[in-house]
Amino acid sequence: MVAFLCVIISPVLTKASAVNSTAQNLAISQGKTQDLVQQGKKLYEAGQFTLAVKALQQGAADFRTDGDSLREAMTLSNLSLAFQQLGLWTEAEKAIRKAIASLHAQSLNLLKNLNNSQERSKILAQALDVRGRLQLAQGQAEAAVTTWQEAAEIYQQIKDSAALTRNRINSAQAMQVLGRYRQANKILTEISQTLKNQPDSPTKAAGLLSLGNIRQVVGDLKESQQVLEQSLALAKATSSNQVVSEALFNLGNTARLQHDTKTALHYYQQAASASVDPTTRIQAYLNQLSLLIETKQFADALALSSQIQPEINNLPPSRMAVDAKINFAQSLMTLASIDRADERALKAMSPSSPSLQTSAQILATAVQQAQSLQDKRAESYALGTLGNLYEINQQFSDAQKLTEKALFLAQSIQASDIVYQWQWQQGRIRKQQGDIKGAIPYYSEAFNTLRTLRSDLVAINPDIQFSFRETVEPVYRELVALLLQTDNREQRTAKGNSNVQYLDQKNVRQARLVMESLQLAELDNFFRSACLTAKQELDPVIDKKDQQAAVLYPIILPDRLDVILKLPNQDLRHYKTVIAEDKVKGVVEDLREYLRDVTRTSQVKQLSQQIYDWLIRPAEAQLSESGIKTLVFVLDGELRNLPMSVLYDKQQQKYLVEKYAIAVAPGLQLLDPKPLQKVRLNTLTAGVAAERSIENRKFPSLNNVPRELQEIKSEVPRSQELLNQQFTETNLQNQLQSASFSVVHLATHGEFSSDPEKTFIVTWDELLKVKEFDKLLRVSDTGKSNNSNTNNIQLLVLSACKTAVGDKRAALGLAGVAVRAGARSTVATLWSVDDESTANLMSKFYQELKAGVNKAEALQHAQLTVFAQQKNPYFWAPFVLVGNWL
Repeated sequence: MVAFLCVIISPVLTKASAVNSTAQNLAISQGKTQDLVQQGKKLYEAGQFTLAVKALQQGAADFRTDGDSLREAMTLSNLSLAFQQLGLWTEAEKAIRKAIASLHAQSLNLLKNLNNSQERSKILAQALDVRGRLQLAQGQAEAAVTTWQEAAEIYQQIKDSAALTRNRINSAQAMQVLGRYRQANKILTEISQTLKNQPDSPTKAAGLLSLGNIRQVVGDLKESQQVLEQSLALAKATSSNQVVSEALFNLGNTARLQHDTKTALHYYQQAASASVDPTTRIQAYLNQLSLLIETKQFADALALSSQIQPEINNLPPSRMAVDAKINFAQSLMTLASIDRADERALKAMSPSSPSLQTSAQILATAVQQAQSLQDKRAESYALGTLGNLYEINQQFSDAQKLTEKALFLAQSIQASDIVYQWQWQQGRIRKQQGDIKGAIPYYSEAFNTLRTLRSDLVAINPDIQFSFRETVEPVYRELVALLLQTDNREQRTAKGNSNVQYLDQKNVRQARLVMESLQLAELDNFFRSACLTAKQELDPVIDKKDQQAAVLYPIILPDRLDVILKLPNQDLRHYKTVIAEDKVKGVVEDLREYLRDVTRTSQVKQLSQQIYDWLIRPAEAQLSESGIKTLVFVLDGELRNLPMSVLYDKQQQKYLVEKYAIAVAPGLQLLDPKPLQKVRLNTLTAGVAAERSIENRKFPSLNNVPRELQEIKSEVPRSQELLNQQFTETNLQNQLQSASFSVVHLATHGEFSSDPEKTFIVTWDELLKVKEFDKLLRVSDTGKSNNSNTNNIQLLVLSACKTAVGDKRAALGLAGVAVRAGARSTVATLWSVDDESTANLMSKFYQELKAGVNKAEALQHAQLTVFAQQKNPYFWAPFVLVGNWL
């Protein structure tokens, strides 16, 4: 929420007002101070920020000359907002600092006049809101929280409830950036209750709109949908037409994030029809267009693009107009660059499909408008996008020059969210020209910029949620591919194996760090928040804490499968198999399907042998020489959906689990491996054995759950049990708050998905989604003693859960549960085995833990116990250990 002169301006849909340039000049030349301020407001709302700065600077100077310090301070606050829009952070800071200092200096004099004192307090609170926004934009979230708390105290004193609501929504967003999710959720819940108790009004409709938007940004999509629907209904009832269109637009965005394309398109169409100004209509059209292209509805996309173009051409010059032109050009570029089969279909539908020339003309106009507005951010984005167009057209010299200029402009205003895009683009251009050495530094700069942007990209910028796989993930993968190129190798090979060669250690260390960081970025995007704390040192985990463990990083690239191997106190090794990405994915997909079929053991062996040969065979000698007992996999892509225990060594006729204990880690930077505290081993067990129907889904009975929980209790006497009706969210929370458990064991249906809204466990009466589950296991945030349950829960076991069928990235949900569960380790099943073998395996697992065996070896021994009775992988392979293996 951006406040200008006490008016909420949506970060997505700003009001655009046509402002005649002659009238602007005339108003400025007349020097009427109040007119200047109003002119500044209109220019700001129209997205003409440079002109707004000029008007507000003159207005502030005139107020100062007239001795009107109060109005000067108000104008300086608004001037800071305009500078922020232009990315001029130093100027923005100077303006707001001067405003606040002036207001503090007036305090004593104004106390004599109650009315003036009230007005001064309100303006001070607004100035503090502006400073908080500036601090958040500059990555100073902690300072922003403090500043907004100061403003909140003033709003409470002067009883300005509407402003307080906006202020607290901002605070919740900053809390989200800082990772204080429970506090952020508490604030938003309180705001929701406050709004509910307010009488119906346009202000309440706008407040609900803001609340729904922030719920969307933090990933609470179901809640976002409900709140936005309330806002829409109230806006219609109170004839708040602009809020109606904005609510419809944001409902479209929420539906899109829920992968409900049909509903999203419907909302965008409604938003465009209901719009009372061209800005909302264009935004709705553009989102509709990009979604039609994304879902390959090209005929509809072409028809809509013809409708959009004249409207965009008629927009008056503004930041919004430039952004709209860039957005539109990008969609046309995508249409112009689709593959041959689709292009033939397009030409059959229309004699003139979009061309790159059309996009180039639109972008050239956008560049000119941005320059006339003196808006460096908009100019940078327009120039960089034009550079991308030349890159697509293989006009590399022109592409390079335009991108260099765009990068310089973005860096000059510290716009890191677009800096990384032009750094990446410069790297791509050089790579396409065959200049690998020239490409790597640009890719590395883009990677480093992304690492500094984690919270901003995910927690603040919801656009990234739409396009992570297109605009963020490729930076990491393409850099790794360059770093692991054959021509980067040193001329040495590993002893006894000519296939395992040493890379230049600088490059291989960088490649490993990039893959670790990609794991982190994917989890951030999964939760739509920069929720994880990473440490920089990776080697001590293996070099010092467990010198009998090795870590393997398989990396799926378009033309090969690379593996980086970390052995204790040795240089990193690297080996690869030249194989197409589609072939790797095909083998993994087939194997995943066969693993769930008890009749396909021979096919399982055949396919898993191929993966063994890719990942393990080249390093067998080194693993043996190093005395390795445990293999830790940091898995990539579809490989995450496979249990590594099932990889088959045809020569020795053994599965990998027969040779090694196995664990999966979402990166070493997220781990702090420590052994389980056996002396204090106590368990909270819960399960649902009966058949349940919840949210239109039927879950069959799990007849062996009572036995499973009973056997755990016999192995770990210090246990509490919640079975069937007792297993509710409330009871689970009460148990976790009343005592500290080292192990939480849940035997119930559940599903892991790449969508957090579809990642859940089944309690007696509801589907407990991953975010709510996370909050339950982090109950220590609510203030119970100095001991954190986050540290006390050392092991989480999820028995009878499964990865979602047909979801190639489903195990991302498992990794998400594991790293956010407040537990150092998670044992889970990749498919549900409703059989006594699960109870047998769990009984043996806890026996081993009680005897002092580490978690990876305990799981290995438990799997081998089942294996001795039933060789079919279906029964023993689904169990995986994620996280700390000690």
